[in-house]
Amino acid sequence: MRFTIFIPRHNTTFPPPPHRQHLRTLFDGDFTLVRDRGLDHAVEREKNLKPLLNLRNLIKHEPSKSLPVSLIRESIQLPFRPIDFVRKYPSVFEEFNLGGGFEPHIRLTPEAVELDVDEGFMYNSELFKHQVADRLLKLLMISKIHKIPLRVIEGLRWDLGLPQDFAKSMIPEFPDYFRVIGTGGNAVLELVCWNKDLAVSVLEKKMGSKGKELAFPLQFSTGFKMDNKYEKWLREWNKLPYVSPYENAGHFSASSDESDRWVVGVLHEILHLLVSKKTDKDNVLVLGEWLGLASRFKRAILQHPGIFYLSSKNRTYTVVLREGYKRGLLVEDNPAMEFRRKYIHLMNTVKKDSKKQKVVKGKSSTKEGIVKDCEGKEGEEKCDRDENRKEEQEEGSSELSDSEDEDASETVVDDDEEVSARGNRRSSANRRGRNLVEMKLGDKKPSRDSRRERPGGKITRKTWKKNPSEGSKRIQTRGEYKDVRSSPQRSRLSKSRERTFTKNTVV
Repeated sequence: MRFTIFIPRHNTTFPPPPHRQHLRTLFDGDFTLVRDRGLDHAVEREKNLKPLLNLRNLIKHEPSKSLPVSLIRESIQLPFRPIDFVRKYPSVFEEFNLGGGFEPHIRLTPEAVELDVDEGFMYNSELFKHQVADRLLKLLMISKIHKIPLRVIEGLRWDLGLPQDFAKSMIPEFPDYFRVIGTGGNAVLELVCWNKDLAVSVLEKKMGSKGKELAFPLQFSTGFKMDNKYEKWLREWNKLPYVSPYENAGHFSASSDESDRWVVGVLHEILHLLVSKKTDKDNVLVLGEWLGLASRFKRAILQHPGIFYLSSKNRTYTVVLREGYKRGLLVEDNPAMEFRRKYIHLMNTVKKDSKKQKVVKGKSSTKEGIVKDCEGKEGEEKCDRDENRKEEQEEGSSELSDSEDEDASETVVDDDEEVSARGNRRSSANRRGRNLVEMKLGDKKPSRDSRRERPGGKITRKTWKKNPSEGSKRIQTRGEYKDVRSSPQRSRLSKSRERTFTKNTVV
């Protein structure tokens, strides 16, 4: 025999570690996203600016300071055809033929060259170099291992305001801040010395105290709607203790609100380091992947629309820090952004030569339309008829001017009558249609008070008396109603109807 013994199982529950106690979970509320016109306009304002400056740098580094159009497509990517892109901004680029050749070459205008020289002085100034070095140092201190690959920094070069050759020109000038390790694709920028003065977030500087009661400023678009659950959760979330992005928050659970608040602080600080307070979503995710926060960055952007704004302008997604803008304009100005505004102004300016070309094109369009009408067999026949008519009219006018020979004038008058009769038969319907259109467009409707009155006080009504000859002419010119009865038959029918009517009335 077999015996089965049941042993009771005691579930022992251990208390959670102290750093995981009293943690709140993520919200389950609902809200509707709304577009922000001011921030969308701030993103759309820089459309085509980045490829334009890339083309400028390509032309600038050429020994002849010019470039054939065929090499542009092989070197950089433009939103559309290189020649169309160049012709769209005539105040920045000039098109010319080198040595009488057929291939067009491109060079910078004097205004663009002058602006580029001023921008070079800005990059070489000591104050600007120190500002850029401080931003790179703060970015390295945010990283856990205090290292960032150069390829990741290259993706953020435009947003950080770095010069084009920052790895060779700027980084060697600050050996106490950072250094480059490795070569090629494995090159990494490493932190050399921690700076306590710079390890302070922007939010801590604004609030003046480091620690617990620091709330993120919230700005929502007009028309934004949220339910009570999300509003209550957001109010409690913003009261949680603030953890600096320069501190390690590995003891927080990834699904807790405390961890979410720290991730929002990291992304908030990174966007504040950028000169434009915005960047592409791909750059955020690439940097977050290196920091180990890619998925949490994505969740923070979607979960906090009062702190971050995601714009879909310029055929991409751009993450914008709401705190950095007010009514679509940057709150904190920067020398790099000042030069970008100057380039945008130069892109939008139109030269006088281009205006004249547009006017000439508008005048020549009527001639081109006439030429297009004369294309084809039917068009050529019409044009030949019109030319013949004009020649006949000119000949007739010249012959009528000769008043010395009376015999000649008589023959000319007879010929003119025949020609005019033929012309009138052909163009009678067209003239009537034109006259009616002109009368309808030119004449104003008479008011009630403008009617003429008889001396007896009765108002006269104008009636249009139809001439029978006009109706017959219309039928002849249109070529319609060929089987219509003749006029005497109509008169007989009308007389017979009158007789029957009188007989009926007499009876």
